[in-house]
Parts: sequence; structure tokens; C-alpha cells
Amino acid sequence: MELVFTTDNLARAKRYAAWQAAICDFYVHVDVRATQPEDYRGFIREACFGDVVLTDILLSEQSIRRNGQHISRLDKDCYYLQLIHHGHLNVLQRGETHSSNAARGAIFYATEQYELQCIGQARSFYVEVPRLAFARRFPNGEVPITGTLNTTQGLGRIAAEFCSMLAAEASRLDAAMRSQLGEQLVDLLAAALMAPEGDMPMLDGSVQKARLRSVQQWIEDHIGDPDLSLERVAAANGMSLRYLHQIFRHCDKSVSEWIWGRRLQLCYDRLAKGEGPSITSIAFNYGFNSSAHFSTAFRRKYGMSPREIVRRDPQD
Repeated sequence: MELVFTTDNLARAKRYAAWQAAICDFYVHVDVRATQPEDYRGFIREACFGDVVLTDILLSEQSIRRNGQHISRLDKDCYYLQLIHHGHLNVLQRGETHSSNAARGAIFYATEQYELQCIGQARSFYVEVPRLAFARRFPNGEVPITGTLNTTQGLGRIAAEFCSMLAAEASRLDAAMRSQLGEQLVDLLAAALMAPEGDMPMLDGSVQKARLRSVQQWIEDHIGDPDLSLERVAAANGMSLRYLHQIFRHCDKSVSEWIWGRRLQLCYDRLAKGEGPSITSIAFNYGFNSSAHFSTAFRRKYGMSPREIVRRDPQD
């Protein structure tokens, strides 16, 4: 993600005033009152996915108010989905207060007055979705003005994980792919807000594809575990085995085929680069617990042995 602003490279005494000037009077029109301005710290990183903007924001303890004067400038006709990494914020809008934390996200509307109360330091994703684009996903265009979203299970968890993946991969994606993923994210967020809490529907299309990417990333993070069973993958990602098999239909491989194929590809890449202390160590690092099984599977996939890959001239 692209760094928009950070206080880290400023003298402590200048941080809060710089934050107000750069963010509150330019990035988004709001009033901010920090609890301890002398110890202020914050940053904003941003990535655009078509018309959808994903920001990663660190805030010190403060209150943020958007009032009628700010709204009259018509700079943001959008909804915000707030997904917290750590910390606690309250969202106040239309006389309601919604508590947001690492287990529960919040939605609020930029074109009505609101207040955000940051309790201690907090770091969050904010998904900025244009109002008209969001409204098209809801029956009769009725988007909830304010509310919360469980991010520990069901579609809320999928949405939070998808945002994390987009933030991590943004710099590697071209504009067309970013725009496509932005559309998928809006579909997913709308489905999450409309679904009963904890629901895991057997949806087709973009929601299942988003869930597939999330599960694949989780598998990749645990690829070195030789005991990585399908039951463990399903349980860790809050789904049934049936749903796990369902989403992998989108990549035309079974879950097991994808896992073993990914392990072999990672081993191939390491061997081709001449990395690692030994062939056996590389194989074991990526989840193989038998050198014979590894060699057989490797030859079947690539038509040559692991040792031949190591010996091959890199210029060939």
C-alpha cells in the first residue's frame, strides 16, 4: 500500500499539528481532538481498487467528528466499513452507538454527521465504498446507514481476511485487476451485511472466489506442517468440509491436489535458485515427511528428479 502520511519522521512536538493539517484539512474533512496531542502518533496507507479505496490507519486516542459544515463540501459521498486490527472505537451516528473492535467491524455513512471515539491507540482498515455502487447491491437500494459486522465468523470474517489479502498484494496488481477485485469486495461486504450473523451460505461467484483466496493464503502460511489435514483447514477457516471442497471447484483442483501442487512448486523454486542446505531439508520444510515420496511426486510433475534441477545450468 502507498504511504499517504506518517508522523514517525517528525519531531514529537510537531506531530499532532502536522496530522491535523495533512489529514483533517485535506485527506478527509473532519475535526479531531486528541487526548494526548503531545504524544500523538498516526499513519495512513492507501490502495485503490477501482472506485473502492482501502486504507490502513493507525490512530492515537482521539475523537473524530464530521459535522454539517464538513458535509456541505460534498467531498465524500460514500460508506465506510471499519475493520479493526487492534484497539477499540465507538461509532456514533443517528443517535446510535456501535462498539467496534477486532471481533466486530462497523459501517457508517460519510454524508451524515458522525463521531468516532478512539479508545487508546487503534489500527484499522477502512473500506471506502461509493454510495451508488454500494446501494446497487441491496434490495431497493437500502444500505444500512450504521451498524456492526461480526468479523470472527461467516461472511464478516471472509471480508476482513479479503481486505488483509488485498492490502498485502496491492502493489503487485495492475489497475484492471485491482478494479475487478474492488467489485468483488463490494459484493462480499454487501452479502456480509445482509446475511444473518454467522451465516455461511453456499454462494456462487465472487464471494466463493474471495473465500478461496483467503483459504489458499491460510494454507500457504501453514504449508510446512506435514499434518495439514483437510479437516484442520476447514476448521481453522470456519467452514465445513463440504464448503471447502465447493470453493476449490473454482480452481479446477481438489484441495489435496492444490496443497501438494503448491508444495512441489515451492520446492522447485527453492531448488532452481540453489537455496537451502539440502534437497531433503527443502522437502521437509514444505510439508513432505518422506524423501522417497517427494522424489516420486517431483519427477511425476516435472519430468526430472530434484537433483537434476539442482545440477541444471541456470542459463539453460
